[in-house]
Amino acid sequence: APKERGKGSNVWNCFGYVLASEQSEVVALHDCDVLTYQRSLLARLIYPVAHPTFNFAFSKGYYPRYADGKLNGRASRLLVTPLLRALKGVVGQDDLLSYLDSFRYPLAGEFALDVHCLKELRIPSDWGLEIGVLSEVLKNYSNRRICQVDIADVYDHKHQAVSFEDKQSGLSRMSQDIAKSLYRKLAVRGHPFSNSTLRTIRARYYRTALDQLESYAFDAEMNGLGLDLHSEEQVIELFAANILEAGKAFVESPSEVPFMPNWNRVMSACPDILEKLYDAVEQDNQFPS
Repeated sequence: APKERGKGSNVWNCFGYVLASEQSEVVALHDCDVLTYQRSLLARLIYPVAHPTFNFAFSKGYYPRYADGKLNGRASRLLVTPLLRALKGVVGQDDLLSYLDSFRYPLAGEFALDVHCLKELRIPSDWGLEIGVLSEVLKNYSNRRICQVDIADVYDHKHQAVSFEDKQSGLSRMSQDIAKSLYRKLAVRGHPFSNSTLRTIRARYYRTALDQLESYAFDAEMNGLGLDLHSEEQVIELFAANILEAGKAFVESPSEVPFMPNWNRVMSACPDILEKLYDAVEQDNQFPS
């Protein structure tokens, strides 16, 4: 079982229960703090995988990120997109980076997948879950079986604090987990990381993020949305520092196990694990605390 508690470990346990229950052919995940939730969101998300004549094994949701007159989606806008493009410039062209950059909202918590995918996925237990799942799906399936779908006209959820003071919480912690997840994936693909490489990535990211921020400011103005350039640049500066720290932590911990075991391995080690898991959940449901 996962040693580190987090979003990924929760999803991992849920995958096990879905496999144990044998009641589903398609599994969908979405954030539980969506403030603008509508049933159509789930229907759109599942449709490409559930449709009997489609051949998709995985669908990723996307949606516009604005609310209360402000442009949202800071983690994707200010971290993931510029970091992916910075990595392309430093490590060179890589199919994984191009694939991840092709998603309109790679950090969306909404995705659906064929139940047969669950046994094979190796996912991180931390905030690198979304990047980890996208990477694993690409490893196991061709692009022809992967899609992204517009699932909402308006989307808003409870926002994470940036957490400038505490790097173990909020967007600060998230940025480190995501950066480490990307470093791990690229290392597996044969890209080495030294301290000088990490400093170059940090510098390239910082310049790319600032350049993109200008375009976001234009977008916000054209659409009548607010954007605080000063606070956004502060977030970029924090992310830049965290990208470097995450890289150093990755380089200094070569024996770290980056993924939780997939369910194929768990079932091999404990053949009756799914039956025990199912019984445990059923007992909890009968006698809720």
